[in-house]
Amino acid sequence: MIIAVGSGKGGTGKTTVATSLALSVVAPEAGSAGLADSPDRLLFLDCDVEVPNAALFLKPVLDGSEAVGIPIPEVDLDVCTFCGRCAEVCVWHAITVVGRRVLVFPDLCHGCGSCTLNCPEAAIREGDNVIGRVESGRAGRMVFGQGVLDVGQPMAVPVIRRLKERHLDGRADVLAVLDAPSGTSCPLVETLRGVDYVLLVTEPTPFGLHDLCLAMDVARDQLALPVGVVVNRDGVGDASVDDYCHEAGIPILLRIPLDRRIAEGLSEGHPLVQILPEYIPLFRALLQRIAAEVAR
Repeated sequence: MIIAVGSGKGGTGKTTVATSLALSVVAPEAGSAGLADSPDRLLFLDCDVEVPNAALFLKPVLDGSEAVGIPIPEVDLDVCTFCGRCAEVCVWHAITVVGRRVLVFPDLCHGCGSCTLNCPEAAIREGDNVIGRVESGRAGRMVFGQGVLDVGQPMAVPVIRRLKERHLDGRADVLAVLDAPSGTSCPLVETLRGVDYVLLVTEPTPFGLHDLCLAMDVARDQLALPVGVVVNRDGVGDASVDDYCHEAGIPILLRIPLDRRIAEGLSEGHPLVQILPEYIPLFRALLQRIAAEVAR
């Protein structure tokens, strides 16, 4: 089962929920039902590759790293006839012909290969443009992986895709928790591909409700995935999030109050279930409810 934890709005506590969910599974109190005796079956992936921060709470030991790149065109000017066919087929405008010059813009290139395939003179070959890396290791009893996008690079999707391929391909036996990027753009969509359930974290404020609606549109309405909600900082704002979830038939699976102890502990790098161990059974119950929903 693959669970993605996301949020339309940044800063709602998405990583707090994702790390706590994973840690509650391997807590000694969980027993065999919590995979405590089968640690290789629990996987945590930080797919928020622009700002990966789950490692601050899970404190993994990383022992593997792999560069991630995308193929960009390299033009042999001795063969090129400057016909402009490459520019015609590039929907991203990453290559253009100006007189007897061919200009390539790596930051716009998506590595689709259309220019190489359509060049009538076979004057284009593909070189690798490294944009980030994926790292792997262990965080206690779980397997840990994270993607890291290089500073200044605009495309997170190839790094997320490689992270998921490396850890999830051929692994139908795992319980995977994916810390998804916030927002509703391509990185979130790539993270949600192939997951079984989406857990959206929000806060009971106008901004939280607005971005929850956007994320719900992507996860439930566009991708047709089952969705549940966690309300963080419960007690702030108003009842608009509750009203929306009730009207839309979306279950609120957990509420986390605005609590100074939580804020202080998180600022020191402690996960929620370590700050307040009484939340371990609450997160385990949340997981059981998700598993029942997925099994339907």
